[in-house]
Amino acid sequence: MKMTFATILTLFRILLVPVLVAIVYLPPHRWSHLAAALVFVVGALTDWADGWIARRFNQFSAFGAFLDPVADKLAVTVALLLIVEMHPTHLMTVMAIVIIGREIAISALREWMAAVGEARKVKVKWLGKMKTIVQMVAISLLLYGDSLLGMPTLLVGEILLGAAAALTLASGYGYLRAAWPALQGGPPTQDG
Repeated sequence: MKMTFATILTLFRILLVPVLVAIVYLPPHRWSHLAAALVFVVGALTDWADGWIARRFNQFSAFGAFLDPVADKLAVTVALLLIVEMHPTHLMTVMAIVIIGREIAISALREWMAAVGEARKVKVKWLGKMKTIVQMVAISLLLYGDSLLGMPTLLVGEILLGAAAALTLASGYGYLRAAWPALQGGPPTQDG
């Protein structure tokens, strides 16, 4: 197994998940929400950094390619579950279900497309990248939850999470559309 610096950053991101959980469940302090948000932001930044390092310094490895999406989905899923517990509303629950459900479905779709030799048809598109950025900002704001320089972070976070859920559905549709011919037994389409 090739252990690159990019892969070490991905492992670090996975280790941040139990740290986030511990911070949320520790007895509350003035700094608890800020610490939770900062841990998630650090994880999001290492997600960007490990990809940049892997591309820039050609530090690709099979283990890193496997681990990166696992780290992403684990961090987002755990953070969303914590947010639903912290802010238990029907809307928050539905948005979390949409985002987590899409992640599961697209992961299965990518795995199946790879098995039939068509993985290149379901690579990340610009809409998926936009969804990730909006989602990361929304989750960070929702974990923080307190007013920040007069900005109602909870409200802004809810609005952004709604936007992320909409982008999640749109990008998921794009992936499904690209894979649909293969799912029906024909060749996948180029768009999506």
